[in-house]
Amino acid sequence: MLEVYRLGRQPYALTLELQRRFLRARQQGRCPDRLILVEHEPVITLGRRATLDHVLVDVHTLAARGIELYSVERGGDVTFHGPGQLVGYPIIHLRQRRIAGPRRYVWMLEEVLISTLAEYGVRAFRRSGLIGVWTDRGKIAAIGVSISRGVTMHGFALNVHPDLDAFRLIIPCGLDDRRVTALAQWRGEPIAWSQLEQRLIAHFVRLFGYQTVKLPSVTSRQARMEGSA
Repeated sequence: MLEVYRLGRQPYALTLELQRRFLRARQQGRCPDRLILVEHEPVITLGRRATLDHVLVDVHTLAARGIELYSVERGGDVTFHGPGQLVGYPIIHLRQRRIAGPRRYVWMLEEVLISTLAEYGVRAFRRSGLIGVWTDRGKIAAIGVSISRGVTMHGFALNVHPDLDAFRLIIPCGLDDRRVTALAQWRGEPIAWSQLEQRLIAHFVRLFGYQTVKLPSVTSRQARMEGSA
């Protein structure tokens, strides 16, 4: 079974705490696999391979723009999260899902995103040797994960209609090709957020092979309490 938590817009710190609690609960067998879907307040995160040289402004400038900065345990380099970006954090047990290692898992996340974008008429693809999802107009989704005792944490970020200028503050994922794009650039009308989440969930469930899906109707506070139970 997969439980999906659709939490709306939340600060990064709150969701990071929630992930860690869900991770421990899943490792101990106290909950099923879970998928958190969230939209963040502006934040820059540094993965295990990141360097502050890839953040192009100082912390005072970030603070003045209301952008937080976190170093976290995920793989990858530096990325930006903010309003207009759909972020997903799967907390799933790879061995129990019979997923053969991190590379296959990341490939499956990419495939979820590529399939979801195809429903909006966007041709998205992988780039050899790199992680994430690209289009002819630039990178549209980033992926950075961590795996502890066979259970995943962190995940993916899909640009729907974020402030793309915020990516000028960093070297996204440490790549020389800094072009980023968003789903909104292909659409002549607003994107229905709930429908986008539903389509992404459907592809996630299909690709990961879940038979049962539960969408708990909970607040972020209730979710935190459940994660610590």
